[in-house]
Amino acid sequence: MIDPIRRCILSGDRAARANLVRLALAPDGMIHPDVRAKAPGRGAWIGVTRGTLEAAITKGRLKGALSRAFKTGQFTLPTDLPGAIAEALEKAVLDRLGLESRAGTIVIGGERIEKAARSGKLHLLLHASDAGADGTRKLDQAWRVGRDEVGGGLRGLVIPLARPILSVALGRENVVHIGVTDPGAARRLREALDRWLHFIGPEQESAPCETASQGASAFDISGENAGPADDDAATADLNI
Repeated sequence: MIDPIRRCILSGDRAARANLVRLALAPDGMIHPDVRAKAPGRGAWIGVTRGTLEAAITKGRLKGALSRAFKTGQFTLPTDLPGAIAEALEKAVLDRLGLESRAGTIVIGGERIEKAARSGKLHLLLHASDAGADGTRKLDQAWRVGRDEVGGGLRGLVIPLARPILSVALGRENVVHIGVTDPGAARRLREALDRWLHFIGPEQESAPCETASQGASAFDISGENAGPADDDAATADLNI
C-alpha cells in the first residue's frame, strides 16, 4: 500500500505520512502528538526538527500554521509539545523493537549477530549508545564481509538508547547490539528510527539499508516512491 503524501504546515515540504508527525486536535481543544496517526478528529502534519519546532513555537509560527490548518484559533498547545513528540517517537521505536523481537526477526548476542552478518543474512545492525568500540567494530566488519563490502564504509547505526533501555524493550538481558534478519522488519525499524532521529537531531550517521531505495533518507521529500499528493495536505485531515 502506497503511503499518502502530506505537507508540513511549517516548511511546506511534502513527504509520506510515515515520515511526518501528526498533530491532533482533541475535543477539549488541546493539541496532542499523534505519531501513529490514528487519533480521531482533525490533524495537521509537521516534518521539521525539534529545534525548528521550538523556534516556531517561540515566534508564534506554529500557532498561526495550526490556525490556518484547523480554520480556528480555539486550541491550546501543551507546555512542552517538542518534548512530548520526542518521547512519543522514542516510544514508537521501542515498541517496534519489541514487536519485531516477538516476531523472531531480531537477533541479539555478539556471536549470533556475527554469524548472521557473515552469512549475509543481516539487513540492519544497531548498536546501543554505550556499546564498546571493539565489539561494535567487530560486528561492523562481519557485516561488511557478509555483504562483500570489505574495505567499504558499511557500519551499524549507533542509536541514542543505552543497553538497559534496549533490554527492557526486547525483554532480554544486556542487549548491546541488535541484528535484524528480515528485510521488512529492517524497513519498518528504519522508518521509525529515521523519523525519531530526524526530529531530535543532530542527524545521526546511519548504515545503508538493504537496497538503494531503502537507503535513501526517510526525509527525502522528492516523492518518487510515495503516493499521490493530497491537495488538502496543508490543511487539517480528518480521522473518523
